[in-house]
Amino acid sequence: MLDYVENHVPMRTAAFFDLDKTIIAKSSALAFSRSFYQGGLINRRAVLKSAYAQFVFLVGGADHDQMERMREYLSALCRGWDVQQVREIVAETLYDLIDPLIYDEAASLIEEHHAAGRDVVIVSSSGAEVVEPIGEMLGADRVVATRMVVEEGRYSGDIEFYAYAENKAQAVRELAETEGYDLSRSYAYSDSITDLPMLEAVGHPYVVNPDRGLRREGVARGWPVLTFDRPVQLRQRVPSLPVPRAVLAATALSAGVAAAGLVWYTAKRRR
Repeated sequence: MLDYVENHVPMRTAAFFDLDKTIIAKSSALAFSRSFYQGGLINRRAVLKSAYAQFVFLVGGADHDQMERMREYLSALCRGWDVQQVREIVAETLYDLIDPLIYDEAASLIEEHHAAGRDVVIVSSSGAEVVEPIGEMLGADRVVATRMVVEEGRYSGDIEFYAYAENKAQAVRELAETEGYDLSRSYAYSDSITDLPMLEAVGHPYVVNPDRGLRREGVARGWPVLTFDRPVQLRQRVPSLPVPRAVLAATALSAGVAAAGLVWYTAKRRR
């Protein structure tokens, strides 16, 4: 039976998705390490360290202490980075890096929730500059992500909002209040025990590819346990999928640079 607000309008519902190992098969924050290296933002040692962190994340998940160490490492690593350069690198490499990692099962669930009239919200501890383009690519209605402090166009190394653990649940509750979501009829999906508060905030929690702690908790509470293991390119599923605006802007910028280079080269040959 639908719940109603005071003006007798049915309350809306939403589906909240964690990102890493729930929608995509890797850590989104670490997936761009090679691209950042090629863009001159990090050195080879940082690439290797990110690759090791990715391996640990995939094999055993990341507990609270590991997530805290990763947060401190990434915060220190990005101090001084130019925000616009980061956005351009993400836009230019988004499809190559992320599109092949998206679970077919997650993409199907997103489609089903949209078909049922629910908003889809991605809630991720990765940075907004990474998560927002991924959310747009997936057709998410809203994104909750970690926000870094920016000073004069560069990251200061401090965190304005860390979308992690209880902070995720609080963000979900605040979003429900502003958007009019009925959380008792809403859904949430995650792989990590650190997202237990977010799962507890909704009436329909699901555990996806869970770590040991969340599997144990999910089984004890009778929550459905889902296994996602079929990464698929969205372009194969939805050939007409629109390219995000950020990717179009980066592509246009690259095309403009290439065209300018061609004009310069042609003029030089003529001279």
